[in-house]
Amino acid sequence: MNALIIYDSMYGNTKTIARTIAEGVTGNVKIIKAGDVRPMDDVNLLIVGSPTQGGRYTKPIAAFLNEISGKIKKGTNIAVFDTRMPSTWVKIFGFAANKLADYFKKEGFDTVVAPEFLLVQSAKGPLMDGEREKAMLWAKNTCRTMNP
Repeated sequence: MNALIIYDSMYGNTKTIARTIAEGVTGNVKIIKAGDVRPMDDVNLLIVGSPTQGGRYTKPIAAFLNEISGKIKKGTNIAVFDTRMPSTWVKIFGFAANKLADYFKKEGFDTVVAPEFLLVQSAKGPLMDGEREKAMLWAKNTCRTMNP
């Protein structure tokens, strides 16, 4: 399996989660920061992650999505995650992972697992206790539930 993890990270927390997810994915895995993405050839699993900023994914992730629109091979497995604060007021604006899942649904893809969220203690982090372990389990579950 060839997996590609695309992420953006403002304070390093989402990058840490992307690296943790990569450890839990089987096969050939590439981790690339949004903005540094090259053409995607022979990708079986595309994982996209972003910090939640203003209830959305970041501008570099939006640019990546714009660039790949209509170019993802049918049959590609998709999974999405975000990092977010646990504050209840943040729920008013929404979250990056849900909006990423909505984007892929509009493009004709369903995510192979539910969007995952990982919690940070504040806007700049650090990650809350147990979130790296949660990300690792999510990655392993994603691989188990993939379409062949």
